[in-house]
Amino acid sequence: YKLNVVEIPTNVDVKRIDENDEFYKNTTDKFAAIAKTVKEAQQRGQPVLVGTVSIEKSELLSEFLNKEGVEHAVLNARFHEREAHIVAQAGRLGTVTIATNMAGRGTDIQLGGNLEFRIEDELSELEDGPEKDAAIEAIKAEIAAEKEKVREAGGLFVLATERHESRRIDNQLRGRSGRQGDPGLSRFYLCLEDDLLRIFGSETLFSRMMNNSLEDGEAIGGKWLSKAIETAQKKVEARNYDIRKQLVEYDNVMNDQRKVIYEQRSDIMDADAVDDVMDDMLQETVNSVVADHCPPETYPEQWDIEGLKKSCAETLGIQPDIDVWLQEEAIDPETVETRISELMTAKFAEKRASLDPEIFKQIEKQILLQTLDHHWKEHLSTLDALRQVIYLRAYAQKNPINEYKQESFGLFERMLAAIREGVTKTIATNEFRVEQQMPDGDLPELPDFLTQHFDPFTGEDDSDDEDGGTAGLVTTTIPARQVAVDPSEGNPWADNPDIRRNDPCPCGSGQKYKHCHGAL
Repeated sequence: YKLNVVEIPTNVDVKRIDENDEFYKNTTDKFAAIAKTVKEAQQRGQPVLVGTVSIEKSELLSEFLNKEGVEHAVLNARFHEREAHIVAQAGRLGTVTIATNMAGRGTDIQLGGNLEFRIEDELSELEDGPEKDAAIEAIKAEIAAEKEKVREAGGLFVLATERHESRRIDNQLRGRSGRQGDPGLSRFYLCLEDDLLRIFGSETLFSRMMNNSLEDGEAIGGKWLSKAIETAQKKVEARNYDIRKQLVEYDNVMNDQRKVIYEQRSDIMDADAVDDVMDDMLQETVNSVVADHCPPETYPEQWDIEGLKKSCAETLGIQPDIDVWLQEEAIDPETVETRISELMTAKFAEKRASLDPEIFKQIEKQILLQTLDHHWKEHLSTLDALRQVIYLRAYAQKNPINEYKQESFGLFERMLAAIREGVTKTIATNEFRVEQQMPDGDLPELPDFLTQHFDPFTGEDDSDDEDGGTAGLVTTTIPARQVAVDPSEGNPWADNPDIRRNDPCPCGSGQKYKHCHGAL
């Protein structure tokens, strides 16, 4: 965005040790090595946070840890509330936590444990008072003592099973260790089967060297390897940037057209009358019809007379005496266009005079808005389909973006022509009349109605539930049966547990029990 950026230093110097990546031949060797490393860290009391890129990798690593007998917790961003409590205690002595990149984000991992979460988990049932205060002080002392042990063990060990496509995500994972000057350790484990490393390809010099140099279970590491991984990440980031940039370019094309349509629509809605717009559309439609069948600077022998008659009948709703006009010696496309325009102008004037002017203004506006909205939605669908296939133009050595711009402009022009033709056809070929409203005294009596609200999940009628039932899901309206129920006789089935609220009432009224005797 071409904005100035200032890097703010950390509050306390970072003491975390960021080790070089370790590289293995395959996923099995890598996970076996990770399980062994985690077990060793747990034995010396160092808490470990293992970062994975997916739920599947978390579950696979969990199986390896179970084989090694390592107690651990698995977070996979499925149960958010509980995960915050688990990850908050990931800094306790000997704790092992497996988390996807998204799991537990935003929760502070403190060495020795998180006081607030422990109070909430362990003392939530105690009422405020001396007993709870004493318990809180005991937890504080326990956390302080445990924190010192964790610091001596090396602090939080962030172990990542794979490099992410973006270095930013890797740095976020590393940054969960070494908070506020605490000691910490971070290390990434990689192998040729990782998604990121596949961009090197199986036949590259890098891959062949790794396959030939590494034995099963053997690992290598070094700055040159980390540099190679960083290069791969830069390639992926550059590719993703190009995708986003290209996406914006495509959206800009649609956005320019959207501005034009929305501005026109806004002008139409704000205008008191749109008769000038309708007249312009009429004239342009007539020009288009005549130009399609009587090209300029041509002779009558070259005209498509039958096509012109058909278009006049279907689109303009008129049947001009074209055959008579053709008998004239000086007939030309301009003359035909002028005469058809005069006929259409007279027809529009006649339609406007047939109704109240204010009513016809509203009719014109509604037709114009509905036609515009319909064709705009169709145009958006067409652009979306074009966007899905335009990349194929690259095989013809053409720039897909430029091709998309040209094609979309042509489609936009055709859409505007379709709107003009649709509005003109609707006005020209339809008759409009206003139905007289019935006087209030002549309105027929309507029967009482019972509105039923059906639960979409159970299919039960919840119309009279205390909570209002399923509000807004009105699926049917049926006449209510008028059945007189004497309240004095009470409800003889009140204590019958076999009769449910939505069952037919046993009295034979035909209503549901809850609407009949169940309401007494």
